[in-house]
Amino acid sequence: MKGHGMKRSLLLLLTLVMVFTMVACGNNQGSKNTGASDESKGGTTSNQTTSPNASNEPVRVGLLAGKTGLLEAYATQTIQGFELGLEYATKGTFEVAGRKIEWRVEDDQLDGNTAIEKAEKLLDEYKADFIIGTTSSAAATAILPLAEEYEKIFIIEPAVADSITGENWNRYIFRTGRNSSQDAAAAAASIPGENAKVAIYAQDYAFGIDGANAFQREAEARGHEIIHREMTAHDVTDHTSHIQKVADSGAEYVYVVWAGANTPWVQMQELGFFNKVTPVTGFPDILGLTAMGETAVGLNGFTVYNYLLPQNEVNDWLIEKHKEKYNGAVPDLFTAGGFAAAMAIVTALEKTGGDTEVETLIQTMEGMTFDSPKGPMTFRAEDHQALQTLYAAKLVKSSEHPYPVPELIRELSPEETQPPIKN
Repeated sequence: MKGHGMKRSLLLLLTLVMVFTMVACGNNQGSKNTGASDESKGGTTSNQTTSPNASNEPVRVGLLAGKTGLLEAYATQTIQGFELGLEYATKGTFEVAGRKIEWRVEDDQLDGNTAIEKAEKLLDEYKADFIIGTTSSAAATAILPLAEEYEKIFIIEPAVADSITGENWNRYIFRTGRNSSQDAAAAAASIPGENAKVAIYAQDYAFGIDGANAFQREAEARGHEIIHREMTAHDVTDHTSHIQKVADSGAEYVYVVWAGANTPWVQMQELGFFNKVTPVTGFPDILGLTAMGETAVGLNGFTVYNYLLPQNEVNDWLIEKHKEKYNGAVPDLFTAGGFAAAMAIVTALEKTGGDTEVETLIQTMEGMTFDSPKGPMTFRAEDHQALQTLYAAKLVKSSEHPYPVPELIRELSPEETQPPIKN
């Protein structure tokens, strides 16, 4: 891999940290009821009964998403997935246990203070029964105390920091998104053999710290040695000294945890870093795969979701409906996560008969299994982290797509990537 594969590896790493602008998701106010359609198929099938404690008021869901900024694409995917998930789960009625479901989207701009302000707006003014979000781990961490203060269920999607269901967790927090430990388990499993010397290069804030810690634990559990950790300021612009430290460490592999701007990849290339070190990484969204092109063909890694990989009726429905609604576009990296959040809410409300009393919801959702485009997910009772499937894959050339596509090596089961309980 350190010979002719070097160019491929570098390009993969470069694209992983690019954030691509997607089409805006449209109206920020979700439809109260789009009506049932003859084409609406699938969805939940349990008999719904209305609880005597259920209200005649609509169920209101507030979505927080970083629609402004470098993670806009991920926010758009999450919102689109949520809306399609509601359609699927309610068979197109946008109603559960006799109650309409409404939703509203607020842009937190990837900022913690703004996230708090927008979450309070959704809770105080919109009277949200649930909050879903948000895109940034830092923004998501900032709003966690509000769940306990307002005694409302917050479903975290897609922020990944372990601390969300770890030291910053409270009993009102549930997460459908995977966490850093689950990613780390998948990444560590992609390092061949045993006793590899591995370095970590990460940003020194919640996302980077949690990702680095989780990967170190998982890699060491598999017999590898972490010989160097290089933690940088999130806004660093000159990576030269940091890169040199990793290059001098003797590492054979480097696991890079980075999000947003000021990426280290160009300087790594200029310094000849990848002549010495092999990257360990996950696969990006579709626009990232497109930018990678044929030079990435043959690379191994892992992914959270790609529409080609899960083989189940829910994913089939999602693909069909997404194409229909978005001019032939297929669901992307975080579309399935937004879908899963919607499925979790509808499944819980079916079980409670529409009752949104928070203690009833917590008792119902702890240990609850619900469907998703990735197959069944389960909220672990101890920390409310959703256990879920990830995918080990290889990028291959496709005659049907203008980008390399992931070919499944094997599914990484929820049990295999189950993170430690840290709350």
